[in-house]
Amino acid sequence: MPTHVLAELNIARLVAPMDDPQIADFRNGLETINRLAESSPGFVWRLKDDSGNATNIHVYDDPLLIVNLTAWETVDDLFRYTYSSDHVDFFRRRAEWFSRLSTPSFVLWWQPIDQMPPSLDEAKARLDHLTAQGATPHAFTFKKRFTVEEAVQYTLAT
Repeated sequence: MPTHVLAELNIARLVAPMDDPQIADFRNGLETINRLAESSPGFVWRLKDDSGNATNIHVYDDPLLIVNLTAWETVDDLFRYTYSSDHVDFFRRRAEWFSRLSTPSFVLWWQPIDQMPPSLDEAKARLDHLTAQGATPHAFTFKKRFTVEEAVQYTLAT
């Protein structure tokens, strides 16, 4: 029985407010993309408010900075959803809706199941760790992955 799930945070700075016509395709596609995620193999959980998404949840001072926080059974499950489902077409258009950030905007980590769901404070701390330290078993990326066992060992050693 698994002891951890893969948590994922990504942040993005909109090029205009959510109600701006420039963001319309993104805004109008969110429900479809969220449904796709929730029906994808390995999906566990996602942060959402009463509207069904997280675009109104602001955890940074910048009102144009939005967050997406999810949990998945494995790294491969999230990778397949991101790059091998219809999500990829939405993902390819990100430059139309988001400004490029100068720091990492995406982080993965192994979240203990008994501490689900991950908090936004935890997610921000993981992204900050990745920004400061690079990929470690505490906070990593698709390009530099770590196992649950490596994450547990890392936590015990620090």
